[in-house]
Amino acid sequence: MTLSPVTLQLPSSVSMTDEQFFEFCQMNQALRIERDRTGVISIMSPTGSETGNREVNILGQLWNWAERDGSGLVFSSSAGFKLSSGAERSPDAAWISLERWQGLTLEQQQRFAPICPDFVVELRSPSDSLQPLQDKMTEYLAEPGCRLGWLIDRHQRRVFVYRPQQDIECLQSPSQISAEPELSGFVLNLTKVW
Repeated sequence: MTLSPVTLQLPSSVSMTDEQFFEFCQMNQALRIERDRTGVISIMSPTGSETGNREVNILGQLWNWAERDGSGLVFSSSAGFKLSSGAERSPDAAWISLERWQGLTLEQQQRFAPICPDFVVELRSPSDSLQPLQDKMTEYLAEPGCRLGWLIDRHQRRVFVYRPQQDIECLQSPSQISAEPELSGFVLNLTKVW
């Protein structure tokens, strides 16, 4: 069964500031909450256990590479980012170069950082519709600083590869995928993700 997130549209007279939205998310930590550029709030159900396990596998591989490489930081789906479009998003996995991260103030780093990650990964769970995830990937790649995005569709065993100003590449059943040249040396083993 494919489900869409629950969406909430607030009248402009009760729209939330960035601070209020951050507080709203903190008060509802059990929920996965995002806000699009128009202020529409999406509340997504938690992923199933199997998808959570696959997400951790992706994060673990990315974190291991990042620790060896030392040029950036890895973020999980619990981290929110304020995009230049006004949207607040939480990719399933993300990486930001140290240079860009250190350009933020400590206060910015402690909230929904006003930065789009250099690299984003979205993992399609059984309840996710494909089109909203594709739209989200397009949104990331339109942002300054985003250099690479992967949308992993486990059910169709496809990986959609997004790069700025390039056609989307669709890989069918790869056993691994390289993030070259954007993340030098990072290769994701997909055998445990499938």
